[in-house]
Amino acid sequence: MPTPMPVAHVRWTLLGVMLAMLLAMLDNNIVGTAMPTIVRDLGGAEHLSWVVTAYTLATAIATPVWGKLGDLYGRKTLFQASVVVFLIGSLLAGAAHSMAQLIEFRALQGIGAGGLGAGAFALIGTLVPPRERGRYQGMTATVMAVGVVGGPLVGGLVTGHLGWRWAFYVNLPLGLVALVWVQLMLRLPAPPARVRPRVDWAGIAVLALAVGAAVLAATWAGTTYPWTSWQIVALWAVAVLATGLFVLVERRTAEPLLPPRVFTGHRNFPLAIGLLAAVGVVMFGSALYLPLFQQSVQGATATSSGLLLLPMMVPVVIASNIAGKVMSRTGRYKVFPVLGTLLLTAGAALLATVDTGTSRFTAGCAMALLGTGLGFTMQMGTTLAQNSVDLRDMGAASAAANLFRTLGGSLGVAVFGSLFTRAVPEGATGEAYRQGVASGTQHVFLTAALVCAVAFLLALSLEEVPLRSGPGGAATKQPVTRLSTKSPADGKG
Repeated sequence: MPTPMPVAHVRWTLLGVMLAMLLAMLDNNIVGTAMPTIVRDLGGAEHLSWVVTAYTLATAIATPVWGKLGDLYGRKTLFQASVVVFLIGSLLAGAAHSMAQLIEFRALQGIGAGGLGAGAFALIGTLVPPRERGRYQGMTATVMAVGVVGGPLVGGLVTGHLGWRWAFYVNLPLGLVALVWVQLMLRLPAPPARVRPRVDWAGIAVLALAVGAAVLAATWAGTTYPWTSWQIVALWAVAVLATGLFVLVERRTAEPLLPPRVFTGHRNFPLAIGLLAAVGVVMFGSALYLPLFQQSVQGATATSSGLLLLPMMVPVVIASNIAGKVMSRTGRYKVFPVLGTLLLTAGAALLATVDTGTSRFTAGCAMALLGTGLGFTMQMGTTLAQNSVDLRDMGAASAAANLFRTLGGSLGVAVFGSLFTRAVPEGATGEAYRQGVASGTQHVFLTAALVCAVAFLLALSLEEVPLRSGPGGAATKQPVTRLSTKSPADGKG
């Protein structure tokens, strides 16, 4: 058995992995800040939404593909390949001379970003057994917080001083450092030998159709087209039919893209996926509508839009660290998603009561509840999903977790957008606009509270089984025992 890797070395190794993951998290926020300048330079304002949609769509479709290919051909190699694709996309996007070119290159970026998210969590799952994950949980939470808070700040600074093209070029030095870091520091065992690994091309095609239709329906519903329009209804019909066909294809192929055994092996996996979808709803919705409420109703400045989310993001880091340390020390974890979803429900319910007279302190307290709930739930959901599968399926399981979090967020934002638009009178200004934004925010977070209440019921249904403390299979139905904590083994799941 290989000598256990010291905790300090694991931290240094994971730092390079998370640096690459930070690329994808920062990118959308940086680009969002630069969008007004991009439109003034390139024109094509009527196609502006596709700059975001192309990226999101490509990311969602590519995520499970990268995850499965990593399981088949080696996670380190595929992760590095995704970094290279993302950097090429960034370079080309920065050099774009038309909106059409920018949209194409954003799609290429999105393909790479799908591998960054799926690959990073798969590598973490391979390097660090679930039982030891708590030692490093705070690192992941910190990266996410930096991505959400730092993106708008970096975007405003770079765009204002260097021009919008540097909103893309800024990825290059960071990505190159991550690429070299991973090459030098990351050591993994060779993937298990397979006779002629087969790529599930049929599964890829059908899943791309299902995910693409769902993301487009979620993106366009209530904005580009009404929810009941034939376009949206047709897209949802395609998504449902393609999903059913995908299930049939996966049951018949030798190397399924998302193996059915991942979803049926242990009941904690689908429950964890449901928790992560709810987390996506809260994260996407909060990042979009809380700054809008603070700016439009409470008078905060747009230049500090990233800092407006600090009352939520700081508790994410603190709560994630606390939950991780307790989990690693005691082996117990169910209390955290249960408490986390309860706090998410309470925080969202409080934000559903805001009005034009709500103080920043009151809103900040509600945001702190949301942040604490996210900290207790977000990383724990990923850990439980990975603990429920065999090491051979780590990439597919990690990709599924990322995919459902993205889909949950996309669908949530679509519903929120429709509710918010109805609450804000068209052409409203002044006090009427402030009242409309406050009312729209209430509707958004009332819906989020209902979603979180369902997630609370899912958390109650989790089965507390032992977390793997080394290589081995999926979770088994054994009582939780107090295990000794050891340094994670090099390359073990």
